[in-house]
Amino acid sequence: MSLSADEVRRVADLARLELSDADVDAMVRQLGAIVDYINQLQQLNTDAVEPLAHALDVHDVFRDDVPGTSLSPDEALANAPARKDDFYRVPPVFGD
Repeated sequence: MSLSADEVRRVADLARLELSDADVDAMVRQLGAIVDYINQLQQLNTDAVEPLAHALDVHDVFRDDVPGTSLSPDEALANAPARKDDFYRVPPVFGD
């Protein structure tokens, strides 16, 4: 399936790209080759292929979420430019 110049212009418009006529001609060939390759891949029998979430064997790289000691309010707010009780004081967003 080859793409038409109008289809390429439509995709470029959706992507907010400005393409010259020469660019459109190049994209017709390049995107057409990509679509043809995808069509070729769709003809493969993948019934015995197990679905993958990732092509590589990926494992959880995060540490366990274990509770630990926390900073005291005085330590946490030591560098705060403004403070009210145990909270950061920030300028009002919607007025006073």
